[in-house]
Amino acid sequence: MQSLRTLSLPRAASSSLRRAAFSTSAPRPLAKMQIIGRLADTPEVSPTSTGQEITRFAVGVGSGPRDESTGRQSHVSWFRVASFMEDGPQRRLLQGLPKGTQLFIDAEARMDTYEDKDGIKRTQLNLLMRNFETLSRPQSASNSSVGTQSDEPLAAAGAS
Repeated sequence: MQSLRTLSLPRAASSSLRRAAFSTSAPRPLAKMQIIGRLADTPEVSPTSTGQEITRFAVGVGSGPRDESTGRQSHVSWFRVASFMEDGPQRRLLQGLPKGTQLFIDAEARMDTYEDKDGIKRTQLNLLMRNFETLSRPQSASNSSVGTQSDEPLAAAGAS
């Protein structure tokens, strides 16, 4: 029977291989958010000043204890989300989702400062969606608000 030999590299060579094994590009700063929440309304597509189309929508994320009488959570945080997704099946799927649909959203996050119409400086969190998955849809129109418990899972309806 033959014995197996292990390849042994000098320590300097093995440590330099470990460093370069995963990427040849330089690291860059990244701010990323992942959100699971419900659509506030149907997403809308509008043109930008440069002629590109942008899809915009808001997502509510409930937190805190649920009210026993309504089934809703005590606090909802609202996030504005934008996407420059090209026209195709994913964008049409997103545009066709009703209010209250539960989504998983993977987005880049950026804080922007601007001056409002009264001249007051404001800071706003902007989320640029990179990926989404549809998790569940509301059972009926009466259950389509954020924080309800009645969900009907969607089978293989998502985008990546």
